[in-house]
Amino acid sequence: MASKVEICGVNTSKLPRYKDREMQEMLSAVKAGDKEARDEFIRGNLRLVLSVIQKFSGRGENPDDLFQVGCVGLIKALDNFDMSHGVKFSTYAVPMIIGEVRRYLRDNNSIRVSRSIRDTAYRALVAREKLGRELQREATVEEVAKELSLRKEEVVMALDAIQDPVSLFEPVFNDEGDPIYVMDQIRDMKNTDARWIENLSLSEAMKKLTPREQNILTMRFFEGKTQMEVAEEISISQAQVSRLEKNALNYMKKYV
Repeated sequence: MASKVEICGVNTSKLPRYKDREMQEMLSAVKAGDKEARDEFIRGNLRLVLSVIQKFSGRGENPDDLFQVGCVGLIKALDNFDMSHGVKFSTYAVPMIIGEVRRYLRDNNSIRVSRSIRDTAYRALVAREKLGRELQREATVEEVAKELSLRKEEVVMALDAIQDPVSLFEPVFNDEGDPIYVMDQIRDMKNTDARWIENLSLSEAMKKLTPREQNILTMRFFEGKTQMEVAEEISISQAQVSRLEKNALNYMKKYV
């Protein structure tokens, strides 16, 4: 990645840093129509954009272009953010920025899905429909993969390749300390449940969980926290975290 000191005319080394309370007050002013607060709030979140676009380095893309696209995602997130949901802005903004960059890379690099992947995706869709009729419920990825004699990962990759990226309204950023993103965890294949989560299309399944369950799964599998750390953060016992985590995973498996 090119130096972050000058990107799109922005001296990134001099970007402002605000405390959570200050950002929250500024956000309230933005939502009240304060244009000056809006400009400053955007400036205060440019580091967030930089953190995201670093994950797309090594692709030969102009960092200025990625930064501009990331800023578009940031502004969209600000325009659509609803403070009544009770989540941090960064929690909402990170996946929006990632989605915007992914769309840019897909649309501007003329990426074409190979014939073999399209064929696999078609076979998977047909198999899923067939199994759904036989089982009287939606087939899981594992069942589709078994029907086609393929690995689960092959089915997931093929289906993901033929659909647009989905912006997830889930906690994937830790404001307390170093930022943690979904993409930071993709290469960590040690935890089988984490691998299972990362390889699946999460949007619909995650939406069916309670906010607490969503938060627990995010901290456990995207932020890499232990059950004890999660328990301390949300003020419940480790046993409760374990039970909620297990129930949430079992529930999600019904929908993917």
